[in-house]
Amino acid sequence: MNVAAAEGEVIWEPEFSKGDPPQVIRFAHFLRDRGAKIGNDYASLWQWSIDHTDEFWAALADFANVRMDGDTGVARVGDSMPDVRWFPGRELNFAEHLLTQSEGEALVAVSEDGVVESLTQAELRGQVAALAAHLREVGVHPGDRVVAILPNVSEAIVSFLAVAAVGAVWSVCSPEFGPGAIVSRFRQLEPTVLIAAPGYRLGGRDRDRGDEIAEVLGEIASVREVIWVTRHTPTIASPDADVETITWEQAVATWAELEFERVEFSHPLWVLFSSGTTGVPKGIVHGHGGALLEMLNLLLFGGDLRPGDRFFFVASTSWVVWNSLISALAVGAIPVLLDGNPTHPSLDRVWETAARTRATVVGVGAGFIHACAKAGLEPQINHDLSALRTVQVTGSPLSVDGFRWVYRHVGDVWLASMSGGTDIIGCFVGGAATEPVRVGYIQAPALGVSVEAWDDKGEPAKGKGELVVTKPMPSMPLRFWDDSSGSRYFSSYFDTYPGVWRHGDFIEISDLGIQILGRSDSTLNRQGIRLGSADLYSVVEALPEIVEALVVGAEIDAEGYFMPLFVKLAVGVEEDVAIEAVSAAIRRDLSARYLPDAIVPMRGIPHTKTGKKLEVPVKRLIQGKSLSDVVDLGAVDDPELLREFARYATAYLEGEG
Repeated sequence: MNVAAAEGEVIWEPEFSKGDPPQVIRFAHFLRDRGAKIGNDYASLWQWSIDHTDEFWAALADFANVRMDGDTGVARVGDSMPDVRWFPGRELNFAEHLLTQSEGEALVAVSEDGVVESLTQAELRGQVAALAAHLREVGVHPGDRVVAILPNVSEAIVSFLAVAAVGAVWSVCSPEFGPGAIVSRFRQLEPTVLIAAPGYRLGGRDRDRGDEIAEVLGEIASVREVIWVTRHTPTIASPDADVETITWEQAVATWAELEFERVEFSHPLWVLFSSGTTGVPKGIVHGHGGALLEMLNLLLFGGDLRPGDRFFFVASTSWVVWNSLISALAVGAIPVLLDGNPTHPSLDRVWETAARTRATVVGVGAGFIHACAKAGLEPQINHDLSALRTVQVTGSPLSVDGFRWVYRHVGDVWLASMSGGTDIIGCFVGGAATEPVRVGYIQAPALGVSVEAWDDKGEPAKGKGELVVTKPMPSMPLRFWDDSSGSRYFSSYFDTYPGVWRHGDFIEISDLGIQILGRSDSTLNRQGIRLGSADLYSVVEALPEIVEALVVGAEIDAEGYFMPLFVKLAVGVEEDVAIEAVSAAIRRDLSARYLPDAIVPMRGIPHTKTGKKLEVPVKRLIQGKSLSDVVDLGAVDDPELLREFARYATAYLEGEG
């Protein structure tokens, strides 16, 4: 471990014994025993996985002991995306694979006030069986939709597994979403059952949401029953008289046999929604089989998760990483759930929870790591992190200083920086347990993912380019909800390069590794030169004067271009001091091309509920769009802050006039 490594240099090397190799090595041995010709490094294994995609996914299913009934045959029908079917004629159930364990601890749940609860495998299976039986009793059939408004508590996992066991379709919103944002998602699905918490705990106090949920129910006429999870408040809203209500305790009170509905490989499992910051949120549909294989790929090979590991990922139920967190059950690992505000009363709560629960793998957003570095946290000194083997980071690019902070202040761990998306419920690029970690770089493409960087002409780029995937994956969406023609799905991924998935990220792949440089639709373009916003953030947000930044490049009319940089200042920092420091750092560490047209101090930086910066909505505001046209305020973390950005945009445009 070289904590002083410069950008691009090796900061950590893996060490493992022949008797306890990483999962990727076990898998390579498994493949060789089946006759595959594979070299001795990760690169050769990845190359084999994309040269033999069908064999790879079929072998993964066998390696992970996925039980699929039906006629064995080809793994895939169709070659051109998106018209591909995986494992036709095969049947399975996602929940069944997650509930194969019969003994031991199943999950750990930590409340905001510090209370730690756990469920055994027997208790988890018992609750899932009881709730699934209740859902069947009230008329929920395969394909019906069951939705939830729940925080990150054990009832959320039980609910999802019960819905999956029935063969129904699951969707969830975290309770801090506004009523309008919830309705815009769930009304599309026409659900028959809602499982909801009428209140939740956040920031040290219980928050009653009964009236808001009653408002939601008033807008969704299809709901026939509400199951109330009253963990944080006994208050129960009074919905329309036509809706039956029952408490959670009543719903899981009656013992039942655990039964799983075997469904076709591509039978819908869940609907995950896009951020919904513009227009109606896209309902992204994934199937039982594709979701299971991708989760296994992500957890086994991208995370080297082992049976008995405690997997603690800081996530709300609305963020796709929550799906991977609960899927840890599929490899015999134990999900650790953290309810409430993960940084209340301080950032250190995450590390305290990791130590207290003896977490083996911790997952966080890159922004959290940057905040810890700015706050001067030293978790390795203040907590016993001896059980910790891996730190996973996603959500946005991790800065060079973020890499160094982890190795200086968390310890000798494998830092797995990852990038993927809700769209594929997994990663395009991420961790490789057999490879060194280089400062500022993601290690490798994920197995089975034929990821490349392309230029505008649809050719492999020399350096930076669009992130594309040239071969199909089982976890690509089955479709979008209410998109019977497939036109919205096609235009989202395939209209730029027909037959090739364009994800919308700006990427650079080199001999050192991989860097995600920002979203393509928010990439900066100065005089025909594309600049990655991630480069600018890594420099500006490393300054002690700056807490966080957001940059946009907005085309104005036919020829105009305006590139403001919005910054949240550290406490006590004067505006002119901050602006001078930002300008000097950009000139010194990047180039004058990156200098913004304006450096604008703001009260904060707006995000989605899952923590992503709202670059595109801010860009569109500056281009003259109205606030109601660019964002659903119920889907953002601070609606009033975004109104402040809208007022700035109006003032800028009036000044231009």
